[in-house]
Amino acid sequence: MKLTSYWSAMGDTGTNLSLLPEEIQPGVMVCPEAESVARVAARLFVEWAWQSIAGKGKFRVALSGGSTPRAMYKQLAGETYRTQVDWGKVHVFWGDERCVPPEDPESNYGMARRELLLRVPIPPLHVHRMEAERGDLGRAAQEYEEVLREHLDLDARGLPRFDLILLGVGADGHTASLFPGAEKLHETSRWASTPVGPTGKRRMTLTLPVLNAARRALFLVVGSEKAGILRVVLEENPEPPLPAQLVAPAEGGRWFLVDGAAAALLSRRPVAMHEGTQQSGE
Repeated sequence: MKLTSYWSAMGDTGTNLSLLPEEIQPGVMVCPEAESVARVAARLFVEWAWQSIAGKGKFRVALSGGSTPRAMYKQLAGETYRTQVDWGKVHVFWGDERCVPPEDPESNYGMARRELLLRVPIPPLHVHRMEAERGDLGRAAQEYEEVLREHLDLDARGLPRFDLILLGVGADGHTASLFPGAEKLHETSRWASTPVGPTGKRRMTLTLPVLNAARRALFLVVGSEKAGILRVVLEENPEPPLPAQLVAPAEGGRWFLVDGAAAALLSRRPVAMHEGTQQSGE
């Protein structure tokens, strides 16, 4: 289903139209507030899971950390959506992870486990976390590549293809753990790398070619503190480009789902019908 058709269908079911997103630029959907971003993101997750499972019997998604995904996971684990996903056919991975154990509050896996995975009937063997707390971090990254190779289809270039990757945008324009000016930002031979974060600590992250091989990449961005960097990412041309600008799935769709505060500095460009449907990610 095209996203424009999806919003229309939501209206037909009696959903409050004031809570539905407005496409102010091609691929940029604005919700009135953060709560509705989480709710719409959860509904899109359900919709895309349906499509993927109906088409090929599986749904492979890379999760992310942060407060906005946390709110989305709570929605997915709630009464409305929990039973609408065939969790036995879902495999979850991660876009990046800090070098902390799973029980650490900073762990992306730990947050998703608490808010979502313990609350839905997903088989434990379908949960593939990054073991970034290991001392042999480089070896752990290589082993994660082997996990991706085992469970994901490969595209024509031999890259693993996720059905959906969830992403955010940092204040410096980073996404996943791909940071501006990072030595390994343009890594092309690896699927998972171990860059140094802004605090000087290493992380594990999917590389840019893997992000761009996805069928869909969905950025979740909320809050007035993100308004400036979101404008740069979507409307400016810094040199070199910011990592978030470099995510552009060649054969899939790239969507930004944001709240009104984050979108405050964006210009509005009329979206022609063909523009509003061409990046459906189907």
